[in-house]
Amino acid sequence: MDLILSAIDILMRWDVALALLAGSVGGVLIGAIPGVGPAVAIAILLPATFSMDPIVGLTVLLGIYGSSMYGGAIPAILINTPGTAVNALTTYDGYPMTARGEPRRALSLAYSASFFGGIFSVICLILFAPVLAKIAPMFGSREIFMAALLGLILVVVAHRGQALIAGALACFGIFLQTIGLEPVKYTQRYTFGQDFLGSGINLIVVVLGLFAISQAFVLLTDEDEKVRMTRLRGGMFQGLRELARHPRVAGVSATFGVLMGMVPGVGEFTAQFMSYTYAQKTSKRPQDFGHGSSEGLIAAETANNAVPAAAMVPLLALGIPGEALTAMMLSVFYVHNVVPGPGLFQNDMDFVVALYLALLILNVLVLLFLLFATRSLIQVVRIPNRFLGVCILTLSFVGVYSLRNSATDCVMAAAFGILGYVLKRLSLPAVPIILGMVLGGIMEVKLRAAMARVKEPFDFIDRPVAFILFLLIIIVLAVHILRVLKDQKELKEAEWQTKSSSTSFGSLMWRRRNSFLKDHGKRVRARHSKLLRRLTDLF
Repeated sequence: MDLILSAIDILMRWDVALALLAGSVGGVLIGAIPGVGPAVAIAILLPATFSMDPIVGLTVLLGIYGSSMYGGAIPAILINTPGTAVNALTTYDGYPMTARGEPRRALSLAYSASFFGGIFSVICLILFAPVLAKIAPMFGSREIFMAALLGLILVVVAHRGQALIAGALACFGIFLQTIGLEPVKYTQRYTFGQDFLGSGINLIVVVLGLFAISQAFVLLTDEDEKVRMTRLRGGMFQGLRELARHPRVAGVSATFGVLMGMVPGVGEFTAQFMSYTYAQKTSKRPQDFGHGSSEGLIAAETANNAVPAAAMVPLLALGIPGEALTAMMLSVFYVHNVVPGPGLFQNDMDFVVALYLALLILNVLVLLFLLFATRSLIQVVRIPNRFLGVCILTLSFVGVYSLRNSATDCVMAAAFGILGYVLKRLSLPAVPIILGMVLGGIMEVKLRAAMARVKEPFDFIDRPVAFILFLLIIIVLAVHILRVLKDQKELKEAEWQTKSSSTSFGSLMWRRRNSFLKDHGKRVRARHSKLLRRLTDLF
């Protein structure tokens, strides 16, 4: 009880309350605008948070992180366009409700499910905090190195079908982190005699380039779409009553969100997929899923909003971010000399509980705001893409320049913006680069510290926690390799069956397959040519 009272005292400051209100309302607005998303907003705000107290800066970022998914449901349901990437599954059942004249019901149900998922997650983690305080001291340099390595591997294998390129991008991020002065003997690495590389490549410059500036390029090069909005009638409280009729789906989905949020590199997509699949398989009306099922909408929205609070566990307990947004928050800790990890739970437990209480209050504020302001809020969907692109580009360069008053940083941010733009157009992930930079630095420091006590290779895993983490790494790699081999085997079997078919139908399907592959190759080459023309136009 004393711990909670101390955390409440931290949150009673006027600047913390203002930051919480601004973050929660601003996050909803950002989420409701298709094409922006929380990563862009957090990247732009990062330089400003460095001058704030840690609790104030983190409260603003947490507000945007936790509330953007609420706002992302609005365009997903009304115009079949997810406001944030994690709201893509919301369109499956949300938009069909709108199509049959039930937009108010769909929005109200999405808000209620998101609120339940967020509250459930925070309560679980407040109750779990004392356990974390006892487990955290078991992690030394070896254990944190193994945990960071496990997180990096999970991030790579989570990109199914793109694991190789994700691994290459993660290694590129690790390489970027090594540029400049190395952390022990302070010798120059990969600077090639260039003074501007002596201080290394700033993480915030890379973040703003890959996420904010690249998204501005996308918005500037895409054409504006005419949006036809659906008029809302009636109250918005219906979803709270309807959610109470599906406690099993909501409870299981929230549990999936909490569990998946605590695993680095997994996040909202896996939690949503597992929740949606469970809800469909256990439903009495599985045929309604994808056609306006209330259970499907509850599963998707509950799971994705249960993740943000859970994602703070590896960040706070071990100093290991599981995704790009928590990696950005980690930089706020470092700027203010607040080191996440075992010491944080031992010495500043009230600070940790204050962050969780902030998330609790955030969900209440967002729900009240949306229940009364949705009719006015939906107008932000009409903002033109190119106007947004100009605003994001301007704010991004202002933020980059304010870091060190360096024009060189602006040039580097623009270069990473072009790289991010190319990655977006090729549908390749940029997150592994950021996590490679963050986790690479952690792994290097902890490995050097651990090697002072290691005489033989097996000494590295001679402690229980380190050995368990090592086994998890082996299991994850083995499962991924088996899954890849299985996919290849199934593909070969399908090709063999098609080739061996002597029926006219089989021959026809084989010819169609070859024709499809040929046409697909032409489309890929045309897309690449179009991309090159757009890059040329940028210059």
